[in-house]
Amino acid sequence: MEIDTYLNKKCEYGEKIDRLNESQKILLIAENLEREINNGGFHQFYWNSSGDYANETVDALIKIGANKTAEIVKKANSEFKNGTVPKDRAERQNELELIEEKAEENWNKCDSRFYEYQDNLTELLIAFVIKNKSDFEK
Repeated sequence: MEIDTYLNKKCEYGEKIDRLNESQKILLIAENLEREINNGGFHQFYWNSSGDYANETVDALIKIGANKTAEIVKKANSEFKNGTVPKDRAERQNELELIEEKAEENWNKCDSRFYEYQDNLTELLIAFVIKNKSDFEK
C-alpha cells in the first residue's frame, strides 16, 4: 500500500512512531508484521525493528478484526519471558539468541499458520482505512 510507505517515512520507520495517530500506528504495525513474516518469518520479525512493536501487534490485529492472526502472533510471542517481547532491539536480539533454538519449532508452526491467511489482512486493512478515513488524510 502506498499509504504504508508514506507512514514509514513519516515516523522514520518506527523510530518516531509517536508522530502517527492511533489509526496510522495500527496500519503501520499490521503492514510491518506482514512484510517481515513474508520475508523471513517470525525470527526475522523479532530481529528487525518491526519487533519493537511485537507486543502492540496483537492489539493492532484485533482492532482491524484479524483475530486469528492475533492468536498466531500471541503464540509466537509466548516464547519470550512472560510472553513479553523486549521493546529494545539489542535486548530483544540478545534474548533471541538465547531462545531461538527452543523457539524454532513453534515459530515455524506460527509461520505456516500465518501463510494460510485465515484472516484476509489486505481486505481488513482496506476496510479499516475506509472506516477511519479522516485519520489518514495528510
